Amino acid sequence: MSEAESLRHCLEAQLRQPYPYPVTALVQAIRARHGEAVAAVLLYGSCVRSGDPFDGLVDLYVLVDDYTKVYPKSWLALANRLLPPNVFYLEAAVGGKALRAKYAVLSRRDFASGMAWFQSYLWGRFAQPCRLLYCRDPEISAWIVTCLLKAMRTFVRRTAPLCSECFEPMELWRQGLRLSYSSELRTERAEARAKELVRWAAGFYQTVTLPLLRALPWCLKSQGGRVCLTIPQWVRILARLAWGVRVLQGKLLSLLRLIKAAFTFQGGVDYLIFKLERHSGRKIELPERVRRHPLVYGWGMLWRLYRQGVFR
Repeated sequence: MSEAESLRHCLEAQLRQPYPYPVTALVQAIRARHGEAVAAVLLYGSCVRSGDPFDGLVDLYVLVDDYTKVYPKSWLALANRLLPPNVFYLEAAVGGKALRAKYAVLSRRDFASGMAWFQSYLWGRFAQPCRLLYCRDPEISAWIVTCLLKAMRTFVRRTAPLCSECFEPMELWRQGLRLSYSSELRTERAEARAKELVRWAAGFYQTVTLPLLRALPWCLKSQGGRVCLTIPQWVRILARLAWGVRVLQGKLLSLLRLIKAAFTFQGGVDYLIFKLERHSGRKIELPERVRRHPLVYGWGMLWRLYRQGVFR
């Protein structure tokens, strides 16, 4: 079996790993809401790691054939096309308890192209383990594996030049995830979250790192658990510059997505405050006027919280 085939088998296996059964109720609700246009549903984020879907919000990605077939209103399709994804709130009753989720809608075309965007928004996420909750047919399942493999290759190619000449494989993932988190407005501290993510998926990353590195166009040597890459200095310089631009661009895009979510995400302001409090350990008082009119009064509060270091 070739290394490419081994990587595909590894990705297929992690996609099919067990997931919390209650989330199937969310999949049913999404399919009822958006119909036959739903091609696949992926589970991503903290629920995959904790196994508890009732702790916070379940993170889902819904892949669709075409935006115009998903929404009854054309402006939602246009917003999804101009700045993907659209994010929505969803609740389902499971065993007398409320199961809450936020789900991002992406066309299959945008999902595939996002695996190689300049911005790390998608490939930074999907270079991490996720779960396949629903897939319409085996061909789409195979296509998803191809997309995830492309995400991992993009992640490694754009991160390796920022590592030292010789490094431990896990350092590659810590570095890339830290940079990816830093390129968005996040409540979590990028360094700590990157270490947590790599620690949780260490076995997976140990399996895939060397095959991914061997596919790079640079000389690779292994030395006692460390790998050494001979990367030209100009490549390293360009990579640093690219990540600098990526961070600035990503924070701007995060802000624009927050604005867009104000029109689609029920209770979005309260959820944002919940996340800020949870990750910063600080109590945040939300004025009623900000809750009722976030686009008018929320900017001053966001700027104040940013200056206080509540999120970066």
